[in-house]
Amino acid sequence: MIQLEPIEIDGHFFRGISVKLPKTTLLTISNEKGYIMCGALDVGLLNDQLSDRKIIAGKAVGVRTLEELLNAPLTEVTFEAENLGIYTGMPGREALLKM
Repeated sequence: MIQLEPIEIDGHFFRGISVKLPKTTLLTISNEKGYIMCGALDVGLLNDQLSDRKIIAGKAVGVRTLEELLNAPLTEVTFEAENLGIYTGMPGREALLKM
């Protein structure tokens, strides 16, 4: 099952997507500039093999809902996210506002 949920943070709008899979749920919240995602995100791949795409993204682990993803500290961020002032340990909600 795939769920799409609009998310508003301080007047800014984002798309929340939840994909139910066997034994796991993929979670992502995005706008036109970047996204945060659950632990399935491979930040190393984005930074290394896909660096030419300049992807702005962050990962939080141990989250099971979009609300948890918003509040969880990011455990990894891409180089492009760092360039915007997004850093490891920043709550997902704050990172999204910088995107």
